[in-house]
Amino acid sequence: MVQELLAVLAGAGAAGLVYFAAAARVVKQYERGVVFRLGRLRGTARNPGLTMIVPGVDRIRRVNLQIVTMPVPAQEGITRDNVTVRVDAVVYFRVVDAAAAIVNVEDYRFAVSQMAQTSLRSIIGKSDLDDLLSNREKLNEGLELMIDSPAIGWGVQIDRVEIKDVSLPESMKRSMARQAEADRERRARVINADAELQASKKLAEAAKQMSETPAALQLRLLQTVVAVAAEKNSTLVLPFPVELLRFLERAQQTPPER
Repeated sequence: MVQELLAVLAGAGAAGLVYFAAAARVVKQYERGVVFRLGRLRGTARNPGLTMIVPGVDRIRRVNLQIVTMPVPAQEGITRDNVTVRVDAVVYFRVVDAAAAIVNVEDYRFAVSQMAQTSLRSIIGKSDLDDLLSNREKLNEGLELMIDSPAIGWGVQIDRVEIKDVSLPESMKRSMARQAEADRERRARVINADAELQASKKLAEAAKQMSETPAALQLRLLQTVVAVAAEKNSTLVLPFPVELLRFLERAQQTPPER
């Protein structure tokens, strides 16, 4: 009798272990478990840890809640100012409702990818080339709103959308380079003209000052001669004042006194 009781207990224990092994499931910290019982959603998503299901009746699907980094393939389009460009981006999103991500959409990753590509092409058509090159923050916000609106119903939250690169045709790159070069040349000419204007004003003031004091002109001439002579690498031609030449001429014509 005791042996039969022990055998029954051993069989029950073995059956319990088999049932536990078949019913036990482990949900990781970054996951949530969605349980379907005979095809119907069973309660809310299971939290991380050990959870039990009914073998043969329940099915559990684990949903990852980590942030997913999804690159958006380069999309080619025509901007509002009729320039053909290729733009690629990256989308950061995560699942916030595991049950909705499984029940409401067949493949939420594929759905987000297609929505991102469609929204990116729409943004290209609504934007100018200058906005794509210099005003990306505003475009990123608009792109995020366009993707996030339908994704809410899929249990997905869009954290961030970034435009990575804008590829231009070679002809457009050359045109932009010529435009930038012409703009730099224009600014250089404006700066030179402004410098000439300021210099001419200062020279006019100096000339007016020297006209009032003729000796100042001679002193300035001597200063210039000293500055040039210090280089010792050029021939200096020193002009004489006309008054000095006339004085020498009169001195030669005057007869000596007896």
